[in-house]
Amino acid sequence: MLDTPPEQRLDKIVEFASTEFEVPICLISLVDTNRQWFKARVGVDVCETSRDVSFCAHALGGDAVLVIPDALLDPRFHDNPMVTGEPHIRFYAGAPLIMRDGLAIGTLCLIDTRPRTIDAVGLAILSSLRDLVVLELKSPDGEALDG
Repeated sequence: MLDTPPEQRLDKIVEFASTEFEVPICLISLVDTNRQWFKARVGVDVCETSRDVSFCAHALGGDAVLVIPDALLDPRFHDNPMVTGEPHIRFYAGAPLIMRDGLAIGTLCLIDTRPRTIDAVGLAILSSLRDLVVLELKSPDGEALDG
C-alpha cells in the first residue's frame, strides 16, 4: 500500500470528512517503521512525514480514536515541529485503521489549526468513516492487504 497512486474512492472519503467536520486537513495515513505516508489527503501538499513527528503513530496503540483538543497544551506534542511550524496543528483526532489480523496500519485523521473538541456523534461518524476506509483497503478477495 505504501507509495501507491491515489485512489478516487479514498480521496472521496477524506474530502467528505474534511467538509463534514469543517477541518482544513484530513488524511488517510499509513505508518511504517520510519515514516507516515498519506494515501489520501486534503489540505497538505506533502506526501509523507517522518514517524518521529507523527501524531498518527501515537494513535496506533489502541482501537479508540485519539483526540487532542489543543496540541500546544499536550506535553507529547507542544514542541512538535508540526505544531510550532507549518501546518500549525492544534486539534487532532485520529481513528486507527485496524486490519483483520489486528494490525493497526495507520489512521483516518482530522486536523485543525485551532483548538476544538469532538462530541460523541462526531466520534461515531469518524469511526464509521474509518471502518469504510478499512473496507476499501481490503483486496478484492476480502483479505486485508499487507501494510
